[in-house]
Amino acid sequence: MRKIVLMMSTSLDGYIEGPDHDISWHRVDEELHQHFNTFIRGLGGLLSGRTTYELMAGYWPTADADADPDASATEAEFAGIWREMPKIVYSRTLERADWNTTIVRDVVPEEVVALKEQAGGDLGLGGADLAAAFLRHDLVDELRVYVHPVLIGRGKPLFPHTDTAIETALRLTGSHAFGNGVALLRYERSR
Repeated sequence: MRKIVLMMSTSLDGYIEGPDHDISWHRVDEELHQHFNTFIRGLGGLLSGRTTYELMAGYWPTADADADPDASATEAEFAGIWREMPKIVYSRTLERADWNTTIVRDVVPEEVVALKEQAGGDLGLGGADLAAAFLRHDLVDELRVYVHPVLIGRGKPLFPHTDTAIETALRLTGSHAFGNGVALLRYERSR
């Protein structure tokens, strides 16, 4: 069965973006970008919310060397990976999506379980709001958190506060420190 893998970058103080959706503090260098390319290429698809999808769709479809002469070879490689990768965007408002993308209106646990039962590679999950919904429904199997060596003080937290206390037990399955100071922490759900 395929796994749902939450993949998110966060500041050391737990934010995925600063005020006004600022992600300029992300420390993505050639080594980290190649790591993303290698990992994402092996996935069977990407699941995201509308905001994450629109952010990605606003840049990656034309980011290869032909469209952007300043793009590195690694960026151009990722543009192709992203365009070809099957994507599901969860949105109640998005009317249209391109680049191998299907729009789904709501997170329905039975539909996600059926998606996991299909053949293919694991599914990468991105977007804090969507991740919160998947976590509420106990649909996340693995977390890959990329902690960037910066404190931003405020913004959107990776894990939003909830009115109900939910303890989710996790087991560390690996870690890796990149040369730029970003640390990957890999966890699996303890079921």
